[in-house]
Amino acid sequence: MVSADTNVWIAHLAGEQAADVEILAIALRFQRAMMPPPVLSELLSDPDMPFPHQLDLQSVPRLDVTAGFWERVGLLRAKLWQKGLRPKLADTLIAQSCLDYQVPLLTRDKGFAMFAKHAGLELAK
Repeated sequence: MVSADTNVWIAHLAGEQAADVEILAIALRFQRAMMPPPVLSELLSDPDMPFPHQLDLQSVPRLDVTAGFWERVGLLRAKLWQKGLRPKLADTLIAQSCLDYQVPLLTRDKGFAMFAKHAGLELAK
């Protein structure tokens, strides 16, 4: 299983040729892709998103929020703040979704390195 951050999905939908996009395409083909809910929200926020893409995105299985999620997000963010880091709330939501399900994250955002280093988030390569 693998999940992908918004930036990888955007590249995938644009037909970009890149290693991370290929990994996502393969995961989708073999039904091994999972969607973090904050990523779905970010993607569907694009008012120009074609309707067929909206349907495709909504069909990807989600890393649904489980009991205690919001508390874990707050504690994770606090842990990183204590280390002098300033994680974005959306990134923390995405990271915690992946941590809860132990699913690696495909991303181009260097900001997720702090979650890998200090919280055990696996970044897919």
